[in-house]
Amino acid sequence: MPPRTRGGYTSSAPRRRPTGSERRRRVQLREVEPAADRDPVEHSQHDRDETEEVFEGALGGPIDRCILRSFDKHIAAKIWLGEDRAPLKLVNHGAKLQLWELGMERSRIYETVHRSGLASLTSCNHRVASRPTLSAFCERWQPETKSFHLPFGEMTITLDDVASILHIPVTGSMISFSQPLHVDDANALLVELLGTTDVEASRETEQCRSPSVRLLWLRDHFSIITDASSDDDIVFATRAFLLHLVGCTLFADKSATSVAVVYLELYRDLSMVGSYAWGAACLAYLYRQLSIATRFEVRQLGGYLTLLQR
Repeated sequence: MPPRTRGGYTSSAPRRRPTGSERRRRVQLREVEPAADRDPVEHSQHDRDETEEVFEGALGGPIDRCILRSFDKHIAAKIWLGEDRAPLKLVNHGAKLQLWELGMERSRIYETVHRSGLASLTSCNHRVASRPTLSAFCERWQPETKSFHLPFGEMTITLDDVASILHIPVTGSMISFSQPLHVDDANALLVELLGTTDVEASRETEQCRSPSVRLLWLRDHFSIITDASSDDDIVFATRAFLLHLVGCTLFADKSATSVAVVYLELYRDLSMVGSYAWGAACLAYLYRQLSIATRFEVRQLGGYLTLLQR
């Protein structure tokens, strides 16, 4: 007769201690077994309660909001509740670019602009943008995923799209500013890099009420410079033209009339302008403008809208 233990009869083989996985499996079985004795009515009611908790999400939006955390403030959530807003006002400077053209009498300025890699921006703009179309795009944009959520899936604008549409550099040095530019520093930049006087610089930033200058001011002061002007004036006019160019295109803001002076710092050395990743900066700026425009209370859309309507 085999030896007897507290658990009953065993074979003559030595006892084997259960492994950790076996012990866990026994615990799981003991936890699951009592469920069979539960009242079916109570069991189904409990399942419904759990289901309601799991599927409780934004009305007309995501079931699980662990990613789309700000959906409650999204224009799509307001539309689902029966509210709506008028088509967004668009910032489009396509017509303004035609007011400052570089003809044969400004060939020296054009050569520098061409070497910068930004010359294509003068010829790839829409004079008129579709407000209903771009407003519908904003209703589909999700700030957390940086993509358009459409019935058939997600789509977004990529760096490859920027390079194909705008033909500007998408790789190179990052365009970044460590801190906002103070008005006094903006005045100093205007004096140093555009050759204006302290009085002119101060008057312009005071009129803009920010460290910015009006696009009209740039045209009035520098579009008259030609190849017959002095070398310093040509350099100043080239910087002014590039500032006007990006203010009308890549970094068009919702003021609709001005451009931030901080970008002038990028033109300090004109030979280095082409080394910046302008396409990446443009795309990041557009992403931010789209994200802002998804808020119900916003009424205007900035950024380079050619990328949305090309």
